[in-house]
Amino acid sequence: MTEKTYGFDTLQIHAGARPDPATGARQTPIYQTTAFCFRDAEHAAALFNLQEVGYIYSRLTNPTVSVLQERVATLEGGAGAVCCSSGHAAQIMALFPLMGPGDNVVVSNRLYGGSVTQFSQTIKRFGWEAKFVDIDKKGEISKACTKRTKAIFCESIANPGGHIADLPMIAKVAEAKGVPLIVDNTSATPWLCRPIEHGATLVVHSLTKYMTGNGTVTGGVVVDSGKFDWTAAGKHPSLTDPEPAYHGLKFHETFGPLAFTFHGIAVGLRDLGMTMNPQGAFLTLLGIETLSLRMERHVANAKKIAAWMEEHDLITEVTYAGLKSSPSFRRMKMICPKGAGALFTARLKGGYDACTRFIDNLDLFSHVANLGDARSLVIHSASTTHRQLSDEQRERAGAANDMVRFSIGIEDADDLIADIDQALKAAHG
Repeated sequence: MTEKTYGFDTLQIHAGARPDPATGARQTPIYQTTAFCFRDAEHAAALFNLQEVGYIYSRLTNPTVSVLQERVATLEGGAGAVCCSSGHAAQIMALFPLMGPGDNVVVSNRLYGGSVTQFSQTIKRFGWEAKFVDIDKKGEISKACTKRTKAIFCESIANPGGHIADLPMIAKVAEAKGVPLIVDNTSATPWLCRPIEHGATLVVHSLTKYMTGNGTVTGGVVVDSGKFDWTAAGKHPSLTDPEPAYHGLKFHETFGPLAFTFHGIAVGLRDLGMTMNPQGAFLTLLGIETLSLRMERHVANAKKIAAWMEEHDLITEVTYAGLKSSPSFRRMKMICPKGAGALFTARLKGGYDACTRFIDNLDLFSHVANLGDARSLVIHSASTTHRQLSDEQRERAGAANDMVRFSIGIEDADDLIADIDQALKAAHG
């Protein structure tokens, strides 16, 4: 199947999948196996030399996971994809072929708190550095790039504030600097935004969120656009130079548009081992079958609830980009024409203490450290996901002390509004 032939609703069900050749099973089976038998010694050698595509060991490749990889790549308009164990694993997997000790990545300061920690603290252990910038400022992004910059990273719809990135502008900076643009598309999903169409080289997802949509598994994916010339700037030797572990094979020369994808499997999963399990892939495939239906309801509910909240006298600000009052509203029309997603924050009167009292009085909303579930979720980022950041960092990331993050589900919107209203009143006595 090709994306040019079929619409999104068809591809989210059929892309990458065929009836099982052995049994005729219509649904993709869970290939719960560690290893796969080789036809003969010559077949085994060809697989290990990357001369033939096939299955060796489930840390590297697995038929259930392969279907998921092809489906997500198709929905994003990419050439290939590598699935892994979580969204955070996907971020490391995206950087791993690009970075070396002393290299840096230019990163948006509007990121999920866990990503801020990963980029500001954890990657230092690899000898990598993150340079945080205001992703709206072209000059600031450009100035931060040096000869050792290997990528630019941002979120399409930022978690938690819902800020929408100007992807075409950022992509132009990346192109001028000869580096790939990596976009986390978790909050938008390819139904709302396809970053590759706006110039992104790589797209990462936490499949845990909207793509699965039911809060059952963790997973991540890196989608390769197949459009970046890894040889042009001489910045990415892992993809252009001889690979000692494969007898001097050069990934870009050998695999062309799929160089990054093959490296992610043959080196990244082989050595880092951040593997997605086949049952997790199966559940994610089930979730993706209803992605467009769910996202349409998520967006409709979020738009209605955010508009109501904006008029509430106990709320001072709502950051939803789908509101005409939002600074991101005009950009949303260009980047996410179907809507601004279902993730946003609200500033509550009464500050930190009012936020925690509000959360404790909600009935329908689940207080969890997750988003993108069919059920509505809420969290006070300043005391949880962004707790490790300074007040200044939290404010910049859209997670100030008086802000509550909402992930609007697919329940009845009026029921959710009633729950928010009673909890606000209870929080203020």
